[in-house]
Amino acid sequence: MTTSLPWRLAQALLVLWAAFSLSFAILYALPGDPVAILLAQSGEPGMADPAQVAELRARYHLDGSLWQQYGGALWRLAQLDLGLSLQTGKPVAQALAAALPATLALAFAALLIAVPLGVGVALAAHQVRRRPLQAALHNAPALVVSLPTFWVGLLLLQLFSFHLHWLPAMGDHGIASLVLPAVTLALPCAAMIAQVLGRSIASVSQQPFVQALRSKGVGRWRLLTRHILHNAAIPLLSLTGTLLGNLLAGAVVTETVFSRDGVGRLAQAAVASQDIAVVQGVVLLAAALYVLTNLFTDLLYPLLDPRIRQGSRP
Repeated sequence: MTTSLPWRLAQALLVLWAAFSLSFAILYALPGDPVAILLAQSGEPGMADPAQVAELRARYHLDGSLWQQYGGALWRLAQLDLGLSLQTGKPVAQALAAALPATLALAFAALLIAVPLGVGVALAAHQVRRRPLQAALHNAPALVVSLPTFWVGLLLLQLFSFHLHWLPAMGDHGIASLVLPAVTLALPCAAMIAQVLGRSIASVSQQPFVQALRSKGVGRWRLLTRHILHNAAIPLLSLTGTLLGNLLAGAVVTETVFSRDGVGRLAQAAVASQDIAVVQGVVLLAAALYVLTNLFTDLLYPLLDPRIRQGSRP
């Protein structure tokens, strides 16, 4: 673990650099001028003073060539300076810090729903004896993963907000307003957990030690909870980074559908106005969280599975 840590840290920095460079190239290639969009939103773009336009380009580092802008942005990033928002004129780090708590609350609520739901479906699919119900539980996660997030959100809005009037349709005031967005975000994550854990349970169930325990008369439920589940849950660590990425990507759609403030709506507004600094800040935040999560799970693997430690020894 100690010898591989520097290499993993170097890989993490490479991923962050690649995310920054790719987002910069895509945003630079977009049609339109960010300053022109800003002036158009302010009222009368045709009446702007050329000196004012030049001053805006210089303030937001948009007055150089492609390589000058890229090099300057990369140098400022090395100094942990994410730049200024084109729309508000405030530091990007400040905007992210203000938006992040709401998104983290939504993601945490979604995980509280997704983990028990996904594990429950996987366990039920293994324990149920009726073939039709077992097949339905095995196939349901694949169906849920394929459903578009915005469609699920709109369907929940139509049913629970507009038809039954049980929960508010939008906003972020109180726990009630968090339920529908959290369920919308949790369903695909729960489906992924159920798929991976279900396959892992089926694989572990064929191991010789399980067959030996069955021959000794160990009960079906005790065998599953005491022996199979512990070994089958280890591959879920590999899914952690993917789940985090899905939560952040789904937050963009979910927060927009339910009119919630957060990193998702911040990113959506920044893309619409070509606020390059904010978009890159969101991309770097997502990449950093993804890298840190995968680094943590890589270091945690040998602690949970002794076979990895034994396999790494000469």
